[in-house]
Amino acid sequence: MPDRLSALDASFLYLEDAATPMHVGGVAVFERPRDGFDYEQVLCLIGQRLAFLPRYRQRVLNVPGHLARPVWVDDVDFDLNYHVRRSALPAPGTDDQLHDLVARLMARTMDHERPLWEAYFVEGLSGGRVALVTKTHQSVVDGAGTVELGQLILDATPQACEPYEDTWTPRRLPTATQLVLDAVSETVRRPGELVENARDVLSDLSATVGKVADAVGGVAASLDRIFSPAPSGPLNRHVTGGRVFAVVRTRLEDYRKVRADHDVTINDIVLAAITGALRDWLLSRGEGVSATSTVRALVPLAVLDADTVDFSPAGLVNNEVEPYLVDLPVGEPNPVLRLQHISHTLRAHADSGRSVAARAMLKVGGFAPATMHALAARAAGSFSGRIFNLLVINSPGPQVPLYAGQARMAEMFPVIPLARNQALAIGVTSYHGGVYFGLNGDRKALSDVDVLAGMIEDSLEELKGASW
Repeated sequence: MPDRLSALDASFLYLEDAATPMHVGGVAVFERPRDGFDYEQVLCLIGQRLAFLPRYRQRVLNVPGHLARPVWVDDVDFDLNYHVRRSALPAPGTDDQLHDLVARLMARTMDHERPLWEAYFVEGLSGGRVALVTKTHQSVVDGAGTVELGQLILDATPQACEPYEDTWTPRRLPTATQLVLDAVSETVRRPGELVENARDVLSDLSATVGKVADAVGGVAASLDRIFSPAPSGPLNRHVTGGRVFAVVRTRLEDYRKVRADHDVTINDIVLAAITGALRDWLLSRGEGVSATSTVRALVPLAVLDADTVDFSPAGLVNNEVEPYLVDLPVGEPNPVLRLQHISHTLRAHADSGRSVAARAMLKVGGFAPATMHALAARAAGSFSGRIFNLLVINSPGPQVPLYAGQARMAEMFPVIPLARNQALAIGVTSYHGGVYFGLNGDRKALSDVDVLAGMIEDSLEELKGASW
């Protein structure tokens, strides 16, 4: 039987164009150990573990006449050196230079004739640091059989990469005749196969209604949000092929202090900090902000499988991520009231019995946030872009050091893809006492993304000092 792409996976390929690459990325910065950490070691580390990720040595093959969805086939010309690349920053190797490089790398689509992932080993950072920038197409990461590359290469202790023998042998490519016969055979067995994709599209709206109903507490409210467009503003602009990237570094202890003072969750505080920043950013641009102004965020959240009686943390990486719509109250000048409004909105999810606590998410093997960000971006694809203004994905990470080989990871920033007419996407993760934001923006619409990033820090400081 052919390994055929699901309707969702195929949709990511069909919808991709030069302006909207459909890959999720990550930027991991490492402290170079005394013994060194170079390109050859990264190549060894990734190559050694590819046996655990068979999809990373497969490419997409279209069926003649598009009689069926494409299939996954082994790449008989697989070249690890093509996928793991080397780059270097010119002196002085500042963080801004790294962010500019990330923006350019993330703006490029990947070659569909090859496995859909890339990794860039970046040298020349100040302080003797190095970085690893990863790109993985959304059609690749399903969370069940395949996780994001960044999750697999990190360990809890330093690990030297030992020489290994690659025994992988690609399977022979199917012929065009075989692809057609397989497609016809599937159609005979399943007469509805030819219209399945159309049915999936038509069912998106009803599925969306159900998902939003879970988040906002009723079908009537859901319908109101779905059929009423998101508020207009500078976040919904035609997306070009250029990107800008900025980061925010904050400390987890600050969030814990605010949580203790106001009886809210860390995720509530993250969204409140973003809300305050968006308010200041809109005002700095001269945008009209009234007392009732909102920015609608699509916030994918991890959920439990309702049919699973005994929850197993390993089952978390099984596409159990659902998107929720949250109206961020940018018109509210009081930071505490903004926080309480967001907390009240998200409490419906927390009380649903399906929410996943951060501690449970952290029990997933490896560096789960890399895969969780990819799954969340996939889940967001089920929503029409006209009903939200921006995408915000937050996934907690381990609070202990992690290593790639013998190099300790110092910080990690997610890079979330932009959808059509969505000029900003924000990824957030916590790691080893820090909370790290990655802001991916359209180069024309969000040229001042670094200003917005700075305002997130200011907004968090405002929350720290706020009281009733």
